[in-house]
Amino acid sequence: MPQTLDAAAVRTWCSLALDALGRDREEIDAINVYPVADGDTGTNLYLTVESAVQAVEAVFDAHATGTSVPDLPDAVRAMAHGALIGARGNSGTILAQLLRGMAEVLGEEGAGTEAGGVTGAAEDGGDHLARALRRAAQLAREAVAHPVEGTILTVAAAAADAAARTAGDGAGDGASGAGGDGAAYGSDAAVHAAYAGARVALDATPGQLAVLGRAGVVDAGGRGLLAVLAALVEAVTGDAPARVAPGARPHDLPAVVESCDTDDSSPGPAFEVIYLLETDEAGIDRLRRRLDALGDSLVVVGGDGLWNVHVHVDDAGAAVEAGVEAGRPYRIRITHFGAAAGHQRERAQRAVVAVVPGEGLAGLCAEAGATTVLARPGEPPASGELVEAIRRAHAHEVVLLPNDAELRHTAAAAAEQARAEGIRVALIPTRAAVQGIAALAVHEPDRRFDEDVVAMTSAAGATRYAELAVAERQSWTMAGICQAGDLLGLIDGDVAVIGTELAATAESVLDRMLSAGGELVTLVLGEDVPDTLADRLERYVRDGHLAVDTVVYRGGRQSVPLLIGVE
Repeated sequence: MPQTLDAAAVRTWCSLALDALGRDREEIDAINVYPVADGDTGTNLYLTVESAVQAVEAVFDAHATGTSVPDLPDAVRAMAHGALIGARGNSGTILAQLLRGMAEVLGEEGAGTEAGGVTGAAEDGGDHLARALRRAAQLAREAVAHPVEGTILTVAAAAADAAARTAGDGAGDGASGAGGDGAAYGSDAAVHAAYAGARVALDATPGQLAVLGRAGVVDAGGRGLLAVLAALVEAVTGDAPARVAPGARPHDLPAVVESCDTDDSSPGPAFEVIYLLETDEAGIDRLRRRLDALGDSLVVVGGDGLWNVHVHVDDAGAAVEAGVEAGRPYRIRITHFGAAAGHQRERAQRAVVAVVPGEGLAGLCAEAGATTVLARPGEPPASGELVEAIRRAHAHEVVLLPNDAELRHTAAAAAEQARAEGIRVALIPTRAAVQGIAALAVHEPDRRFDEDVVAMTSAAGATRYAELAVAERQSWTMAGICQAGDLLGLIDGDVAVIGTELAATAESVLDRMLSAGGELVTLVLGEDVPDTLADRLERYVRDGHLAVDTVVYRGGRQSVPLLIGVE
């Protein structure tokens, strides 16, 4: 019986895809050997689709109080946007672009639609869906800096070609199939053909990509895409394809051929960097060139001013800095691959997860081996985000540094959830980023866990912290009455100094902190603070306290202009 690809079907598709990836993600993680064997492709695809599901559900919730229902363009655009902002990892980022490409075509008002949906019985329903798959494959390939065959890109292209042939477009170039005999098959036949074509292409991936052939597995990203296409088949036709074992590989594969850009003998870059970026096309063009020179596995997806950037690099700070130069990066995630890059990643013995208030500190902590979570101004991370970071750290033991007094309950909840999953978690109640830096500086993963936690806790506790903030309104403080726009020097969370000029206020704060002694001053400068301030404060400390050293870091975009630590 003909089905209609409408908003309800898109909702069903997303839900079924999430269920399928939930069932298969551990098995997909297990066959993840390319581009980095970090064992998280299934999880990344699941999290990407989960974000798409949430966006689609929000559209339906918005219509719940009225008499109208979402139409197809509303649903597919929400699906694509949700996937874009929640994309994880290399394959998840590519999947987000595939969904964006489908949304561009399926979201065309009136094209191949009937009552807001693409009907299986419509004259060009199959062609419309085939064009959506073709556009998806095209955009995804364009988003990857150096496309490689035998990956999710190959599987996506095969799905589009098969759907186009069924819809009557034998050339497979996305032209209209109107007038062709195949067009009458409709979208139900197109999705069946797309799934079948993708499955054949997936089975062939070990013969296209040497690393897959040596491991005896199919491409993990392509396997995840097959699950998403199976969900589409069920949503459109009501028929669920037979489940495929994620690691299945046919016995009659051709001999493995060496492909370009697949030399995996070297360990590869140390970090995965992902962030959302607000910028224009010109900014993205510059960013692509900059990041392509810094690392590999570069994928930039999105459009209309919002992009998701994914790259593997050795210099995480430089990758984030490139984003700052191109526009406004946020939701920055930096993951340290560790020594296991280039082969199946084993769970590390110990890792550190740190919440940081700015992009510069994210790069600094990542280079020290920590998995970071960015706390955006006014948007503290939720416990689920911290749990995800603990999982990404992929270790038996994790030290969690919340670096904010307001996050202590959130961090405690995340630690409890991770412990329930079998991960040993120690929560060090750091109340500021400078305390986290001090703890990370003495971290030694080769020590016994308890000894390491004690040393890190001691270093954090021995670090007094301060910040310079701008008063938003008139109020009473421990230092007197402040006016809106005044500079507040907060020491250990309490207002100690009220001033009007940044350097003078900072000097007053340093005097108070160093009056009790100290060996090291840490200064973390905000994005708009000039280097001249750091030079002045370094001289001030050197002239007044000969035995005290000073280190300066750039914090990037953070909620306050200056953070100070005294150890």
